[in-house]
Amino acid sequence: LAGLILLLGFALAPLFELGRVSPARVLRDQVPRVTSYRSAAYVSGLLAFVGLTYWVSGDARLTLTVVGGFLGALVLFVALSWVGLWLLERLRHYAGAPSVLRFALAGLARRRALTVAQVSALSLGLMVLLLLSITRTDLLQGWQNTVPPDAPNTFLINIQPDQVDEVQRMLRDRGMENESLAPMIRGRLVAINNEPVDPDQFESGRARRLSEREFNLSYRDTLPDSNRVVSGQWLDPAKAEVSLEDEVAQTLGLQVGDQLQFDIAGELVDVLVTSLREVKWDSFDVNFFALMSESALADKPASYLTSFYLPPDRSGLVQSLVQVFPNITVFDVGVMLAQVQRILDQVIRAVQILFVFTLLAGVLVLAAAFFATREERLHEVAILRMLGANAVQLRRSMRVELLLLGGLSGLLAAAGAVTVAALLAHYVLSIDFAFSWWPWLLGAGLGIVATSLAGLLALRGILNTPPLSSLRALA
Repeated sequence: LAGLILLLGFALAPLFELGRVSPARVLRDQVPRVTSYRSAAYVSGLLAFVGLTYWVSGDARLTLTVVGGFLGALVLFVALSWVGLWLLERLRHYAGAPSVLRFALAGLARRRALTVAQVSALSLGLMVLLLLSITRTDLLQGWQNTVPPDAPNTFLINIQPDQVDEVQRMLRDRGMENESLAPMIRGRLVAINNEPVDPDQFESGRARRLSEREFNLSYRDTLPDSNRVVSGQWLDPAKAEVSLEDEVAQTLGLQVGDQLQFDIAGELVDVLVTSLREVKWDSFDVNFFALMSESALADKPASYLTSFYLPPDRSGLVQSLVQVFPNITVFDVGVMLAQVQRILDQVIRAVQILFVFTLLAGVLVLAAAFFATREERLHEVAILRMLGANAVQLRRSMRVELLLLGGLSGLLAAAGAVTVAALLAHYVLSIDFAFSWWPWLLGAGLGIVATSLAGLLALRGILNTPPLSSLRALA
């Protein structure tokens, strides 16, 4: 259905224009070249694309983001294609360039607009395939490599106050190196600077969700190892103060010096924001969005939690703890990460298969574009053969033209995929992106295969047509 909607969006204007061409002109091969429908086709196609995206997402902002990103990428690829063709064309005037290469570059130059469209469309499709592959291999593996091998992989939550000493003893007896158990108190943010919190006052969806749910609060005397104060001063244990995670503070529009009020089990607690923290969540230590001074929370009802590294040969500890304390909930991070990895692999693999079919459809579109130039190429071949070019030279020049077209498309796709992957690595995963040659080689290879298949489908038999037949048709 989606393909049909897009097809109608782009094809209706040309189809309506065909109705104005008389049958007599078609029979006499005097069909005029009409270009007035192109603007209408582009507009109707774009409207179909926007409408379809909104229908699928149901979110106007997401629709604008997707459409804007697609159009921006397309414009960028068009510009880069022009630049790439311009650089290739410079080789044609190089005195030492082989005649086969000059013929191929001349063919690309004669059909510059069509070549740019082909390169841009193929690059955009290949970029998505390469980006999915990079995400699946380099980015996810790179993120996993940043996690220390002895990082905590087991969490215990819902430990009651009268169970703390016994749980710690069992962990020590089995050689577990863990921090002291952290208290956790549930509280809802109800006021900011003496103004009641209204979820509707926040623009972002995340801020509204944070204001509607309860926070997991805790207290610490010292700054945790995986935290770093980026603004303000650390907590004074004797005063009612709170330290907030930096991103949560930005989401809620909070800053150092703000007065917050929390509702904890029906009791209102006022605290002053004295610092903002940067938290290294991938350390898998116990961390909180809001850490308060002990004087603000010490007398509040709390449960406890902890995290530690559990070697595979000591997995029996979990069963022992659950048998003694059935109320304790155990989270095995290793199992959860493995499950997430499997799900991501399945999703990415499914999307890759989908885009492989999309790429095959792109090959057919390329073949159609090549077929539209078939008559022009027949005349070019006939003239070149009359001027002394042989079939071997022309066949090689055609292959070089397809190779250049596919190679340029693949390299542009690789450049786009690597750039987006580097941005994701830096701004989303906060890891270093390692340069690799395989996206460039794979992109160029896929581009060459795609254009070669399209050329084989649309241009076969051109060199077998007698030159006189082509010249008579031209006359």
